[in-house]
Amino acid sequence: MPSGIDHVVLAVADPDAAASELTEKVGLAFTAGGRHAGLGTFNRIAFLGDAYLELIGVADAAEAQGWAVGRAVVEALERGGGFATYGLVDDAIQVSVPRLRANGSRIGPVLQGSRERPDGERIEWWTATPPELGPDRPPFLIKHLKAGAEWGADALAARRAFAHPIGSAAAVERLDLPTPDPAALAADCHRELGLEFWAVASSAVCSVGRHVIRLLTEELDVTLVIGAAVVAPRSVRALGMRFEILPASAATLR
Repeated sequence: MPSGIDHVVLAVADPDAAASELTEKVGLAFTAGGRHAGLGTFNRIAFLGDAYLELIGVADAAEAQGWAVGRAVVEALERGGGFATYGLVDDAIQVSVPRLRANGSRIGPVLQGSRERPDGERIEWWTATPPELGPDRPPFLIKHLKAGAEWGADALAARRAFAHPIGSAAAVERLDLPTPDPAALAADCHRELGLEFWAVASSAVCSVGRHVIRLLTEELDVTLVIGAAVVAPRSVRALGMRFEILPASAATLR
C-alpha cells in the first residue's frame, strides 16, 4: 500500500503568478520548483510537511503530451486549469508495481523522471501511472530519491518545521474529490492501486498513511485540507479549488 499523499497537481497558465496568488490568499510559501527538461513543463512547489502542492505550467504542449502528468495538465488547462491529478508515495514502487500488474492492474511500468532546480541540482524520482490521469481517475505512484536540497534528511526536517506566511508549519491532511460515482471510482482505485475504500453514505473514504482521501457526490470544489497551528479556521477558493486551513488536531476529523 502507498504510505501517503505525495503531492497534488494544479495546472496553471503561469506558475509564478499562481504561486503569488496562493501566498496572498492562502498563506502558503512556494520555495522550490524548476523545469522538467524534455517534458515541456515547469513548476513551483509549496512543501506541506512530507507532501507538497505543485503548480505546473506548460512551455511546450507537444512535449508535455509525452508523459502522463503532462497530458493531465494539458487537458486541465484546456478545461480552464485547476486540479489535474495527484500522486501517492510508494517507496517500494519497483516491487509493488509488478505485483499490482500481476493482479490485474493496468498501471504502467516504473519510469524515472527528473527536473532541474535553478541552482543546477537535479531532482530525481520514479513514477508508475494508470492508463489515464485526471480529476475523475485514480492517482499515480511516486518514489523520490531521498537526497539533496529538497529530499535529503536535513531538507525533510526543515520542511516539517518551516513556518509558512499563515504563521506556522503546515501539512496536508485530507483531499476531497467530487465525482459522480464514488463507488465506481473507488473500485477503479482498488483495481489499479490496491487502495481500500469504505462507503460512508454517498461517499467513499480511504486512509493512506496519515492522510485521508474522500470521494464525494456533492457538487463541491476539489478541496485540499491543510493542518496548521491556526486559531481560526478558514476556507479560501483559488485556482479552481478550495483550500481549508484547520487546526492540525481537527483537520482530519471535520
